[in-house]
Amino acid sequence: MRILFVGDIVGKPGREAIRRFLKPLQQEYTIDVTIANAENAAAGKGLTKEIAEELFDYGIQFFTMGNHVWDNRDILNFIDQETRMIRPANYPIGAPGQGSGLIRINGCKIGVLNLSGRVYMTPLDDPFSGAIRWINQLRQETPIVFVDFHAEATSEKVALGWFLDGKVSAVVGTHTHIQTTDFRVLPQGTAYITDVGMTGPRDSVLGIKKEIIINRFLTQLPAKFELATGPIQINAVVIDIDEKSGKALKIEAIQRYYEH
Repeated sequence: MRILFVGDIVGKPGREAIRRFLKPLQQEYTIDVTIANAENAAAGKGLTKEIAEELFDYGIQFFTMGNHVWDNRDILNFIDQETRMIRPANYPIGAPGQGSGLIRINGCKIGVLNLSGRVYMTPLDDPFSGAIRWINQLRQETPIVFVDFHAEATSEKVALGWFLDGKVSAVVGTHTHIQTTDFRVLPQGTAYITDVGMTGPRDSVLGIKKEIIINRFLTQLPAKFELATGPIQINAVVIDIDEKSGKALKIEAIQRYYEH
């Protein structure tokens, strides 16, 4: 089983990168399943049904989200019905949507779990102890369990990777928008990377116009964020997983960009 996971899609530039790069990557790597983090896909804040359908049409099969999941209220109109999308499972009971789900492909099931970190972020329920409960539920259906950990602190991400080594097929980090080079398969068979990176404007500060962010650091004054334009990039990982054991065999980081 070969899974392509695409890092945080940021606004229209990110969607254009998906349109331009996704199908060639799927063909080049003979991808079975494509998952993407879409919490920034609508102008950098949340997701709408129209944009979700656009991204599904481009070839993404399943979405994870993060702390910006509620930024666009249109999501409340479809998140409970959309089985191809999950939000962090450690939101309190009663939050709309689901925190885990299943992808069915070629007679195989893939469990997907979305978690949010708590360091420097909204303090949700404990992702560590909660993860075991949700993973056990998914493993009743399939040995393949994929985890998107949407978190700020690298220490928290690395700790969860070690905590879940051997319990899941992969733990990939999202949220910080910068691709890290620490991708590897951990000793007990879990593929890991601290952050997959961002899909969107390349010449930016995490997707925002660099001049705005630089000026904010210089003056400490509030400013309205605007998405950057110019070259676009896609950041992703490809993970090979043994279908019977659920253990990862290989992980590779991918970065492509286009000057336009």
